Amino acid sequence: MSIYVGNLSYEVGEQDINEAFSEYGEVRRVHLPTDRDTGRVRGFAFVEMESLDQEESAISALNGAEWLGRSLTVNKARPREERGSNGGGQRRNRF
Repeated sequence: MSIYVGNLSYEVGEQDINEAFSEYGEVRRVHLPTDRDTGRVRGFAFVEMESLDQEESAISALNGAEWLGRSLTVNKARPREERGSNGGGQRRNRF
């Protein structure tokens, strides 16, 4: 399982997230996506912890919590949706 962390400050780094979540258990991995054009943090992250119990504890404690001036959204990450090979949009035939 993975945890989705949303509404992050754009100044946050992987180490900041690791420290915040390590209070609830061992953090295995932090993924902090960046914008491919600007290299700037996109405002969300994914965190993997050692066990489901630790992840659930972190979600319960941090969802809605104020951190670095923002109210966090913390929940179970949903599986990534598959996108089509046509750039994400659907083509429609015109007659």
